[in-house]
Amino acid sequence: MSLAIVHTRAQLGVDAPAVAVEVHLSGGLPSLSIVGLPEAAVKESRERVRSALITAGFDFPQRRITINLAPADLPKEGGRYDLAIALGILQASGQLKADGLEGYEVLGELALSGDIRPLRGVLPAAIACGQAQRVLIVPEANADEAVMTGHTRVLAVAHLLRLCEHLRGGEKLAPHQRGGALPCLPVVPDLADVRGQLQARRALEVAAAGGHNLLFSGPPGSGKSMLAARLPGLMPPLSLEESLQVAAVHSVAGLPVVAACSGQRPFRAPHHTASAVALVGGGGRPRPGEISLAHQGVLFLDELPEFPRRVLEVMREPLETGEILISRAARSTAYPARFQLVAAMNPCPCGYFDDGTSRCRCTPDQINRYQQRISGPLLDRIDLQLQVPALSPQELLTPAAPGEASARVRERVLVARERQLQRQGKANRDLSGQELDRHCALDARGRELLSRVMAQHLLSARACHRLLRVARTLADLEGVNAIAQAHLLEALIYRGKWTEQGVV
Repeated sequence: MSLAIVHTRAQLGVDAPAVAVEVHLSGGLPSLSIVGLPEAAVKESRERVRSALITAGFDFPQRRITINLAPADLPKEGGRYDLAIALGILQASGQLKADGLEGYEVLGELALSGDIRPLRGVLPAAIACGQAQRVLIVPEANADEAVMTGHTRVLAVAHLLRLCEHLRGGEKLAPHQRGGALPCLPVVPDLADVRGQLQARRALEVAAAGGHNLLFSGPPGSGKSMLAARLPGLMPPLSLEESLQVAAVHSVAGLPVVAACSGQRPFRAPHHTASAVALVGGGGRPRPGEISLAHQGVLFLDELPEFPRRVLEVMREPLETGEILISRAARSTAYPARFQLVAAMNPCPCGYFDDGTSRCRCTPDQINRYQQRISGPLLDRIDLQLQVPALSPQELLTPAAPGEASARVRERVLVARERQLQRQGKANRDLSGQELDRHCALDARGRELLSRVMAQHLLSARACHRLLRVARTLADLEGVNAIAQAHLLEALIYRGKWTEQGVV
């Protein structure tokens, strides 16, 4: 046989489109050419494959070898096609059975010794392979990741010779099963460690129940970062579908995927010196950024005004759409980015403005310029905006009983989230259009109050809708169907538009 076809998968964002490796042997001067839009690392596979086959004791055909990676208009990159190319050459040259690779998909980079090296992005390929009802052959180091799908049959191999023995009908490879316990995961901090800050604790509960974005503002040491770190412990665990989404993004980024197996939601906290590419993704070969690594979890931005403004502005669209589209001249890549934003900031450059003391020496102009580093459109997308005052020495030093633990708060969050799923099939933060009219309807007094606040503060339609979503979450936490005026008032307090004296 002079023609062989081996199935494999490319990597395009978190998708894994099918690729057919077509190997043809013909007469002529010995040569090996690869076509089908390969980049440099794919072209270099000719040397890796040649050396691996010879080292493993196979004959390398002294003929004209043409390798086509179809479809031809899909960019191919990396060493993930090495193993498929090697098997195609063996099959086309008659060293493997002609039908030995039917029903298989193959991924793996070859070492010159014939060892099979691990890859990035195996999980998306495993998901697609299972949907195509084929068996996936992967490097041994990627096998635990590949079986996370639960429906894909996976064969793990460490060397080319062992795989060829299986394909020739010798000792068969057993389907891989995940073995052993999961590695220990970092313990999520408990809300019981937080002293005082009852309003901030309540805001955390509301944010967890409805999936709302949250901004803490207050002097240094008031507990803003401490509070934010406890949000993942209040959120519902990842569903199986969400776990696979999170694991797929981490797999493409080359990060461990084990955290997704436990249902633990991601918590990403990039430094304020992070670039726009680090935050949203990109580069010459587009890679997921922090907002995608925080998919279905929390993105915490501490010292929010210290981030360059242009870096913060690139988050505006992902906060609305739940994905980021990275466009390059040759192609566009989409990554999921449905994250929950939690941010913290000081009220002024020194941090002590309006803290009840005379420590602040900032001028009004300095305070105004500092706060204006965060644009209005970005603030418009943050549902809960809360002042976190510093604790007094008496509150801080006086022994007190532990606050309410995360486990108890999480129980209420789970009940509220279940109400949302039964009523509308999604979290309140995702309500839009007619769903808002249906599930966030106000009575006459509520409409009059909201209309007055919108007129006085010139609130946008987006801000109005976000107030309604927060009020809907407050009603769900209380276990009632209708949004009462008290829920709307509390939502306005979290937006900074209401005090005990009324509209501010």
